[in-house]
Amino acid sequence: MKRILWTISSTMAALGLGAAAVVALNLRGEAPLTTGETLQSTPELVARGAYLARAGNCMACHTVQGGAPYAGGRGIDTPFGVIHTSNLTPDKATGIGHWSAAEFWRALHNGRSKDGRLLYPAFPYTSYTQVTREDSDAIYAYLQSLPAVEQANRPHALRFPYNTQAALGVWRALFFTAGPPQGKKAATSGGSDPRSGGAWGPSLVPGAPPHESTQSAEYNRGAYLVNGLGHCAACHTPRNALGASSQAQAFSGGLIPVQNWYAPALNAAAEAGVAQWPVEDVVALLKTGVAPQGSVTGPMAEVVFRSTQYLSDADAQAIAVYLRALPQQAPTAAAVARPSAATLARGGKVYEQHCAQCHGDRGEGQPGAFPALAGNRAVVLQDPTNLVRVVLQGGYLPATAGNPRPHGMPPFMQVLGDEDVAAVSTFVRNAWGNQAGAVGTIGVYRARERRGS
Repeated sequence: MKRILWTISSTMAALGLGAAAVVALNLRGEAPLTTGETLQSTPELVARGAYLARAGNCMACHTVQGGAPYAGGRGIDTPFGVIHTSNLTPDKATGIGHWSAAEFWRALHNGRSKDGRLLYPAFPYTSYTQVTREDSDAIYAYLQSLPAVEQANRPHALRFPYNTQAALGVWRALFFTAGPPQGKKAATSGGSDPRSGGAWGPSLVPGAPPHESTQSAEYNRGAYLVNGLGHCAACHTPRNALGASSQAQAFSGGLIPVQNWYAPALNAAAEAGVAQWPVEDVVALLKTGVAPQGSVTGPMAEVVFRSTQYLSDADAQAIAVYLRALPQQAPTAAAVARPSAATLARGGKVYEQHCAQCHGDRGEGQPGAFPALAGNRAVVLQDPTNLVRVVLQGGYLPATAGNPRPHGMPPFMQVLGDEDVAAVSTFVRNAWGNQAGAVGTIGVYRARERRGS
């Protein structure tokens, strides 16, 4: 990966192309920045912006633990180094107090800062480019209403050549296309047709159902939230060696870089697909973190806690309608080798000692308290990373208005060694009718150390 970008950077230097030329290349197709306009803020616009900012889960990245909301400074680990999020409060010296609404929209739509500098796609403008100008203005009005916090932005800690505008320009030329210019009509939080007034363009997420005039307003609203502010494909799509989402595999699942949690496929019944779920169960999962068919943990628990539980009922249902309509992957029947009897026996003993009290002797769980492991698709994912992470670090559902006191699972990182974790994970993946591949100790070691494969 380093060699690829180094070669690109060296080639550009040899041709006499600097960062300015790459920036100019990326200006093609961008709408001109409107200057001199003033946004008239109202309490209604601010309230709508607060709702949309929560729908996009903006505060999760732009707030450090224990810090002032939206004051930035949180380090986002990437395979290329650490990116520190920016101060979004209206402080004029260190925040966005001097930004105009047009400049803020350009950041979302084109991935450019106030001064025209290219932004790193850890800020998911590759999805936010679908956000309408009206919704951008609402979010801007909300951020401008916050208390100003003087907190200087921390410099990124990226390795060369990833820390250059030239390399970033090349990345954008290869992997980013800004959405069509957006008008002032938008997909409102009330669920109206997001295509009204010509504001809606074609889907920029390959593999997603097309936004056709035959689709309902509810479906299109869900598509807008999932593909735009929700930026769901950012996690649920595999990435290539240069950190770009694989366009040919949208929503087909992927390991989240550096975090090393597996975001399961949203278009596969064997993973996180909900095509066969009742709409109300999908809504329940988004709003409470729990549904009859499963519950959320890991990074998705944080998304529910900070974002989706606050969705309006109409928006949660719109997302459910859209997710249920995703084209489904054809199921694959991969041959699974039966784990050794010794491994299953060892795992069974660990399960009896540490797990059966909550999850039941037959993996049946306790409704409303502890999830069943028998027939649980999260347990038998082809990639066992999430199961191993939960055994090591514990499993915690989000506290939501609909499930204010969820039960949790304690961590066993200090109790069980790698061999026992591998054995009990293998056991639950192959007991009570479950059938999945064995978990090796090297996989447990990598999960313990939070390393990728």
